Amino acid sequence: MKNHKIQIWLQAFRLRTLPLALANAVMGSFLAYADGSFSWTILVLALLTITFLQILSNLANDYGDAVSGKDNADRTGPQRVTASGLVSKKAIKQMIAAFVVLSIISGTSLILIGLNNLNWKQLLLFFVLGLAAIFAAIKYTMGKNPYGYKGMGDIFVFVFFGLVGVMGTYYLHTQWIEISVFYPAMSIGLLSVAVLNINNMRDIESDAKTGKNTLAVKHGLSFSRTYHVVLITAAIALVVLYTFTEFYSPWQWLFLLTLPLFIRNIVKVYKTQSAEIMNNELKNLALTTFIFALSFGLGLLI
Repeated sequence: MKNHKIQIWLQAFRLRTLPLALANAVMGSFLAYADGSFSWTILVLALLTITFLQILSNLANDYGDAVSGKDNADRTGPQRVTASGLVSKKAIKQMIAAFVVLSIISGTSLILIGLNNLNWKQLLLFFVLGLAAIFAAIKYTMGKNPYGYKGMGDIFVFVFFGLVGVMGTYYLHTQWIEISVFYPAMSIGLLSVAVLNINNMRDIESDAKTGKNTLAVKHGLSFSRTYHVVLITAAIALVVLYTFTEFYSPWQWLFLLTLPLFIRNIVKVYKTQSAEIMNNELKNLALTTFIFALSFGLGLLI
């Protein structure tokens, strides 16, 4: 019985989404290492904080969609634990609160250690960004007027999974920002949006019925397919641009080994209308993004 409960909570945590979330901390840390400043403590705390925030977001999404009625029999994605009755609303709200606390503890430790030599204004800025990340994780589908139901999820994902995640991690290692870091930060942000776009394409029919106005619902499947191609193409182009501007070794092109995986994803997503294939490609793109970040980082170090 105990093992069954653990399995249910692991299902609610949706751990398969973690590689995508962790890609921004990995990217930011590799960039910092390449620029001569790196801390294992910062990396571990960054990975831990991002893990807590991602699970918090998944739990809030599970609860929010169940309460609003967006999760129903028409939904084609993985089973949600709240809407299916596997977990009570009270229990999942308690778990959400627990991960808010864990995120605050881990994030505060990360900020205090990473910025221990800086002034209170810089500390305050990072605390505000941390609280904003928690707020964004919860408000995607929870509360009144969740931004995920208004087609604004793409913006928040780009900002927090790309710019804030990569550049924030880089800054915590180095305590400075190189303008060129914007390129890989935007790249990870765009790839994260591409994963969200597949999710929205998969659920386009059920979302339309329940009033969840994602960009896919607002603009249609044809737009979303083209949008997907643009997101991935732009993400690769930005890292190519970074490599040209910061070139010092042929190994920096190592990330191009992931190019066939991205092309395969584009072709699959562009051609299919199958929810099952969309779901598989969502997972594949999340993992490919993590491999992309790793290969890019290793290319900087070799």
